[in-house]
Amino acid sequence: MVSLADERRADPNLEASNEAQAVRRGTGKRLSIVPLRPEDQREAKSLILAGMEEHWGVLDESKNPDLNDIAASYADGVFLIAWQQGEMVGTGAFRPVSDKTVEIVRMSVKKEKRRQGIGGEILKALCRRAFQRGFTRAILETTATWEEAVAFYQAFGFEITHQTGGNLYFAMDLQRWAAD
Repeated sequence: MVSLADERRADPNLEASNEAQAVRRGTGKRLSIVPLRPEDQREAKSLILAGMEEHWGVLDESKNPDLNDIAASYADGVFLIAWQQGEMVGTGAFRPVSDKTVEIVRMSVKKEKRRQGIGGEILKALCRRAFQRGFTRAILETTATWEEAVAFYQAFGFEITHQTGGNLYFAMDLQRWAAD
């Protein structure tokens, strides 16, 4: 379990107060983005799979073994949960692929909460944390035909590096987070 002290080290703006405790639990009025707690795993898995089923029209849970034990699957990375007024509204994660590069994965925002900036805030938090941990590059992939996702990542600053089959691959230099 991640302590509030760990969260403050990752986000120096988070204060040790009753407000910070409310933010950690997602009961405050503003969006809060915090590390996954073990008790949040089932709900996070459901949120992600619902988004995949919505996009693909079908769901094959066997293709997502990392979601069976999220904490273990992302133990060497970061898995974040976005909360708003006590409701889980989004997820995002990264895992190291080398000493200097992380892969962004599991970006998902609840359907009725999309286009409100939540995905961008999750992605900012992931990039900021990756840079703070010493990583200098982030990569990710998405389906080439998923136009909304492609536009989202490009607007955020990711650049397409290549396409293989039906997937687009992106990269971004994390130095832009040095000032944060």
